[in-house]
Amino acid sequence: MKNFTVEFCLADSEYMTALRVSVGAVCAAADVEIDSAEDMKVCVTESCLILKGCGFEGVRVSLGIDGGVHAVVEGVGGSPVECDNEFSLALVSALVADCALERTNGAISKLTLKL
Repeated sequence: MKNFTVEFCLADSEYMTALRVSVGAVCAAADVEIDSAEDMKVCVTESCLILKGCGFEGVRVSLGIDGGVHAVVEGVGGSPVECDNEFSLALVSALVADCALERTNGAISKLTLKL
């Protein structure tokens, strides 16, 4: 199993580009088709935006290859609150094979994505 983890402040939006490159690199290492890799980039980015909208200050993203590509996107710090993410969650769920959510006090705090 190979893993790669990155953590950054969600206020620093320029790190989203670096995150997308990282997701692409992990997908390439797993020999994932380009369209599926693009879907995973969208889902990881959207997951970060969901957590930002819920009030988290930062995000920790763990990417891995173990029987396929997976990503765990977890909120860090801030003052999380429950928020409406219906459209974003529908998008993410439509693009990956599996999407699991964890909530803390009603707020989404972690998303686990699998291709």
